[in-house]
Amino acid sequence: MNWPLQEQQDRLNQVVEEALRAGPQVITANGEETAVVVSIEEYRRLQSPSDTLADFLMDSPLRRSGIRIERDQALERALDL
Repeated sequence: MNWPLQEQQDRLNQVVEEALRAGPQVITANGEETAVVVSIEEYRRLQSPSDTLADFLMDSPLRRSGIRIERDQALERALDL
């Protein structure tokens, strides 16, 4: 749902309640989206550090799939420039 900024001074309580009930609420100014009101839980989830690439790869369902990826062990590689 979009909320024009000029209406927010009187309706902030409703915007916050709607963010808690239905999810992020978009604030508009002059017809353009300018801000979003989210619940504190959503904000904290967005702020928490995400897993590292190593964590992602270690948790991958392909980890124990038996797929073998081999790299060319040659030190030199021919390049077409």
